[in-house]
Amino acid sequence: MAIYGVGAFYEDDVSSSFIANNLVGVGWSYNRAADLHQFMRSLKVGDIVYIKAARPGQNITVKAIGLIIDDQIRDDANSGGLVHCGRNVRWASTTTFTLPPRSGKNNVQNNTLYEEFDPQAQTEIMARIISTLP
Repeated sequence: MAIYGVGAFYEDDVSSSFIANNLVGVGWSYNRAADLHQFMRSLKVGDIVYIKAARPGQNITVKAIGLIIDDQIRDDANSGGLVHCGRNVRWASTTTFTLPPRSGKNNVQNNTLYEEFDPQAQTEIMARIISTLP
């Protein structure tokens, strides 16, 4: 199990569409972002994902936290054209909150997709998931 941040800004913010369609994904075609397609395909059932928005040097806005629920790959045909490569998610939380900008050397918050290694972010995301458990 790992935690991943996923961007949802293409031409517009598609966060609400990701939430409504229970998915996260990559908006670029395979020809433009083969590496991101491979990365998205590598996520495993039970991995935690969060939809994020981040501008350089500013807080990271987390819009939803969820878990990958199966090994299905969503594409143009089965996502209504929303993503070129995506995964099914069950949202544990859709409450928006902010995380402080990264202070370490692994400043990846502007990337479309990344594994979350920041201890403060990991702790906050796990606390929010645990708070939804019965």
